[in-house]
Amino acid sequence: MATATTPLTKRGGGWLVAAGDPADVMTRERITDEHRLIEQTAAGFMTTEVLPVLDRLEQKDWALNRELLVKCGALGLLGTNVPEAYGGVDLDKISSLIVSEQLAHNASFATTFGAQANLTILPIVMFGTDAQKMRYLPPLVAGTMAGAYCLSEAGAGSDALGGRTVARRQPDGSFLLTGEKMWISNGGFADVYIVFAKVDGEHFTAFVVERAWPGVSTGREEHKMGLHGSSTTPVIFQDVRVPAEAVLGEIGRGHKVAFNILNFGRFKLGAMTSGGAKEAIADAAKYAAGRRQFGVAIATFGAIRHKLGEMTAREYGLESLLYRTAGLIDDMVAATGGGATALLAALEEFAVEASIAKVHGSEVVDFVIDETVQIHGGNGFVADYPVERRYRDARVNRIFEGTNEINRLLIPGMLMKKGVKGDLPLMAAARALQDEILGPPALPSGADGPLDAELRAVEAFKKVTLFVAGVAMQRHGAALDAEQEVLSLLADIVIDAYAAESAALRARAAAGTSAAALHAAAAAVVVHEAAGRIELNGRSALAALAAGDTRRTHLAALRRLLKVAPVDVIALRRELADAAVARGGFPFA
Repeated sequence: MATATTPLTKRGGGWLVAAGDPADVMTRERITDEHRLIEQTAAGFMTTEVLPVLDRLEQKDWALNRELLVKCGALGLLGTNVPEAYGGVDLDKISSLIVSEQLAHNASFATTFGAQANLTILPIVMFGTDAQKMRYLPPLVAGTMAGAYCLSEAGAGSDALGGRTVARRQPDGSFLLTGEKMWISNGGFADVYIVFAKVDGEHFTAFVVERAWPGVSTGREEHKMGLHGSSTTPVIFQDVRVPAEAVLGEIGRGHKVAFNILNFGRFKLGAMTSGGAKEAIADAAKYAAGRRQFGVAIATFGAIRHKLGEMTAREYGLESLLYRTAGLIDDMVAATGGGATALLAALEEFAVEASIAKVHGSEVVDFVIDETVQIHGGNGFVADYPVERRYRDARVNRIFEGTNEINRLLIPGMLMKKGVKGDLPLMAAARALQDEILGPPALPSGADGPLDAELRAVEAFKKVTLFVAGVAMQRHGAALDAEQEVLSLLADIVIDAYAAESAALRARAAAGTSAAALHAAAAAVVVHEAAGRIELNGRSALAALAAGDTRRTHLAALRRLLKVAPVDVIALRRELADAAVARGGFPFA
């Protein structure tokens, strides 16, 4: 875990109080030849094995789904986070990100994959006993055994710890498991389930439960809006006798399993949404180049170029924060010796960034796909074009892995807890900011190099975050948890600040390359669009936190902090749009 000697830029949330260094931030452009080989393997699997059989998957051919899991396992894609001793390949998290991006070429199989690789395999890797690892990991990694994760219940979705499934202790040390889990991905064909229940109705605990045990059954397949090619069912447990050795982790510590797996799941979901957004940008760019109206390609129309440019910029910001976060996790795992314990500590450390990836990614892909439908016009509304399926499949991402509303409450809450515990010097930063606000205005910086203006804007975004958080804490104290609207506004400021800084640092790192101007254009759009949203969200939050003269004072401070010179984002979007059309997709691939 992070210590007092760990640089702030290497701690979860540390970017908020320390300036980032472009040389120290992982970017897409810094991936290795090994990473590219992994990318080619995953992309080839989707192209040759999954995409040709989409119609069969959409007809709920679960035997085919299982065949694809085996093929996926044979390529090592299911074992990226598993030690070699259990059949895995134990790669870094950059590799996991890349695999997830490529599997997103079809959201249904990506869901099957995620339930297997992230939600079933990873809990056993991180919390399983040696016996559990030896029994379950090799067949799960090979794809010959399918898995599912059983947390949600009809009355316990966002309130995951409020589930009513019970495991009652028996005299021989076993448990009788009774309850029903809902919306379980892979539920209809899984062989093994990670199940959460309260031991004797009190102690929230994780178990590894096999379908073959008497009393385990599944309900009918849900008729879903999207993801028609993935299995989603209730899983029912009726007095299932569960042996004592099936406890995963410790009795009463199931929340450690659930929340840490959700942290990784949120990050991986962000990666999948990034892959989905890139696919949609390719759909839109190719369609706009080929579709002619009034005698010319619609890709030449200003309104379409605006859409393509904005879609590209938002994906640039998302991809930038994802690779940055993966690099931070990898650095911490390596610095703390590697292995499951180090990974667990890293996932806890970067829980804020994982939630940011989940929220931002799910909303970026929604925006990108919605605009892709619009660019297709009437063709986007019919099943003859892939964007229709993408539109339906993407909507659930804002619900998966904890709703975006829950994650928006978690983001500022986790940051403030880090500050209170002393893990981050937020209090010292807030005091320094107060002195700056009360002091004379600082002279503008004379620096005018590549991205200097954008990086200055990012520093202002971080100060706004600290200022709004400080005012909120002064106003509500411990009762701030109940002010969900303010917390959500604050979360949006945090998300925009992290995406903007990640984009600006990536673009600065690309200075001097042949694509430097395009990187700078994308980062400038990300930063300057974020500035408008941050100003609006900051004003809304501060107006809710004070009235009268105090409100006017706070709003004046916001104006002083947030001075961002406008740029010609129309011209910049056109540049990005033209590059996307020329490339036939996301131009930074």
